[in-house]
Amino acid sequence: MEQLLTYFPDLSAIQQAQLGQLDPLYREWNEKINVISRKDIDNLYPHHVLHSLAIAKVLQFLPGTRVLDLGTGGGFPGIPLAILFPETEFVLIDGIKKKITVVNEVAAALGLKNVEARQQRSEERKGKSFDFVVTRAVAALEKLVLWSMPLIKDEQRHGLPNGLIALKGGDVKAEIKTLPRSAYTEVYPIQKMFAGDFFEEKVVVYVQY
Repeated sequence: MEQLLTYFPDLSAIQQAQLGQLDPLYREWNEKINVISRKDIDNLYPHHVLHSLAIAKVLQFLPGTRVLDLGTGGGFPGIPLAILFPETEFVLIDGIKKKITVVNEVAAALGLKNVEARQQRSEERKGKSFDFVVTRAVAALEKLVLWSMPLIKDEQRHGLPNGLIALKGGDVKAEIKTLPRSAYTEVYPIQKMFAGDFFEEKVVVYVQY
């Protein structure tokens, strides 16, 4: 938790309290429904919360922005981002019902009014209703672009045009080569944002198509 304050010193008392509740909440729910590796639960803040917030180092969501967290799992990156941007609307979807149960319970316990969680796949959503789609460890970029682009609004509100923001690791260059030539990408190494061996090969990838 102290690590979060180092990188995000302007957190309000409410935000600090909400972030502080994540550890006991996820420990409690992880005993019932395994959404985080039991070997990794002790690393909740660096490996899951701080990792999710790397997106905030790339883009500050404006009030009224709509963001889709595609394949949210246990609520990452959506829940930490929703705490950081209380005036941004987050829709968190996942195909697995028990994971969405955890997300809804955590969001309710934190009093997050800007989070809506649904058991749903991206293909089931219709219409361009989101400014950005965010993801973490879901699929290859080629598939993420295919799933997300039909859902992204044409109207722009940010300096960074509407698009996909994905937390990725591994051979990102190879994944980018599979994208259509018309796709514009930017890669942000997380090790330049946060200290720690965990972030060495991890990046934020932005795709505008």
